[in-house]
Amino acid sequence: MTGTDPRGLSGSVPIPHSPAEATTIWRRPYLLTTVGAVALIFLAALQSLAVTTVMPVVAADLDGQALYAVAFSGTFATSVIGMVAAGAWSDRTGPTGPLYTAAAFFVAGLAVDALAVDMPMLVAGRLVMGLGSGGQVVALYVVVARVFPAHLQGRVMAAFSAAWIVPSLVGPVLAGAVAEHLHWRWVFAGVAFLTLVAFAMIAPRLRGLGRSSREPRVGGVGRRLILAVVVAAAALGLSLAGELDGALGWIVAVGALVVVAAAILPLLPVRTLRLGRGLPSVVAMRGLVAGALFGAEIYVPYLLIARFGFSPTLAGAGLTLAALTWAVSADVSGRLGDRIGNRRIALTGASLLSVALVACLLTAALGLPAWVPIVFWGFAGLGMGIVYPRLTVLTIAYSSARDQGFNSSALQISDSIGASAAMAVMGLAFTALEGSDARFAVVFGIGLLLALLAIVPGLRLGHARETESR
Repeated sequence: MTGTDPRGLSGSVPIPHSPAEATTIWRRPYLLTTVGAVALIFLAALQSLAVTTVMPVVAADLDGQALYAVAFSGTFATSVIGMVAAGAWSDRTGPTGPLYTAAAFFVAGLAVDALAVDMPMLVAGRLVMGLGSGGQVVALYVVVARVFPAHLQGRVMAAFSAAWIVPSLVGPVLAGAVAEHLHWRWVFAGVAFLTLVAFAMIAPRLRGLGRSSREPRVGGVGRRLILAVVVAAAALGLSLAGELDGALGWIVAVGALVVVAAAILPLLPVRTLRLGRGLPSVVAMRGLVAGALFGAEIYVPYLLIARFGFSPTLAGAGLTLAALTWAVSADVSGRLGDRIGNRRIALTGASLLSVALVACLLTAALGLPAWVPIVFWGFAGLGMGIVYPRLTVLTIAYSSARDQGFNSSALQISDSIGASAAMAVMGLAFTALEGSDARFAVVFGIGLLLALLAIVPGLRLGHARETESR
């Protein structure tokens, strides 16, 4: 465990001038920082969902169907590199330089995509944008640690969580309308312009957020970057394993998992895979719940289409309830998380996610009505909303100013690798059982196993005095 004293987190922190300012993130001196940071998270999420919506049109327009999958998996791969780079840089100089650079890469990648004349150029832009998106989130976590007092960080993370969810309600429709009535290029250009506006809000507050007074706790930056590249390449191979036929896909997947497991260890806190108490269990639980939720979620609309004849639009709308419940419970976690307690939050979150997965599994196995997975997937949103932002708050609380960047990047890497690994394994199982009625049940069963496993580190989260004021 590293940096168990959260009071080592902050550099200069604004002193509230009144009790009201001490209890809200939406007034001075935090207002512009909050709005700018939340807007950057919102735009990153909006970009992801918008591109998913318009990419078929883009690929057809640029005659790039062969590079369709790489346009998505490549972005994920470079985001891992961005996470590690931003984390190491933040620990050495503070979050200002990393955030400026990450935002520049993000905007530059979007600009390249908006101007792309062919699919290779668009993929190149996506790779650049991935570096920025991965680094941006990590640097923003460090900004939260340096600017906001401990008792407000949960509310910031709840706002971040909501900023990821709201685009799922408006992003696809908005992107589709822009592509239909203007051009798909304006989807990329519009997000780039709005990112510049959002960054202008947070930029003034970045002044003075310099480096820690001591050397970073975690060294070996060059080695960590090399390992990040290896993890990214192996994760890309893992995501593409599902495209291979038969046993070859499993062989590639197992080999990629071995490489990921070996290369990722130095990028995570010590004892993470052994579920050490405190920060290691926080990071481990994040990867497990991410794998359970995001791996299984892509099969919920698939189930509604294949078994119940839903249209793609209606099946996608079936996930709306989960998006809403996530936003609601994230707000509750941010406001009342200190009262509820870490152990209870972990148990509640994993249990609600497990209930949702059981409902989907039983629907697939027993032919229950379509409303069952739709309604009960809302429980998955409730569970993730309450536990997800709390894990970020705990990561910050367990960090010192010397390892905020390392720990924040570790949390994001665990999240990304957990989700991509689960998706790959579920995809292989689903493909292997093609034509069988059991394939949906097996996929949801894998998700349920991950959710139940998440309870183990959930009981070992500990308490990092995250409620103390700095």
